[in-house]
Amino acid sequence: MLNKGLQDEEKIRIDNVLKTLRTIVFVPQPLSSSAKIDIENQLKDFGLNIKTLVDYQNEELITLLIRLHFDWDQMEQFADFLMEFSKAKNYNFQEKALAIYQYIQQESKVFSFGINTKIASAKNK
Repeated sequence: MLNKGLQDEEKIRIDNVLKTLRTIVFVPQPLSSSAKIDIENQLKDFGLNIKTLVDYQNEELITLLIRLHFDWDQMEQFADFLMEFSKAKNYNFQEKALAIYQYIQQESKVFSFGINTKIASAKNK
């Protein structure tokens, strides 16, 4: 387990990458090649790229996020990124996002109306 100082640094690093990813996919679709490169560069911080993100099974992706010390909020933000990224042409990560939302709802031991709404939304897409 990480000590408190390293946990804080890791949390800040993860938060910054997630914030950058969310701003990249917030642009109108389709994604430009430079936006794809930016996404690839940010995903590298998590040991991912777009192809591995496509290839990972839902459970493998969740295991990776746990191994990277993502907290519940960071997992939710990553799932939100996947939902936004799914709006881009040729990408569909809604099932992965749904799996992450369901994992959070089940494992966090705290019922969240926000997560529950996101689960319902992901199922309807």
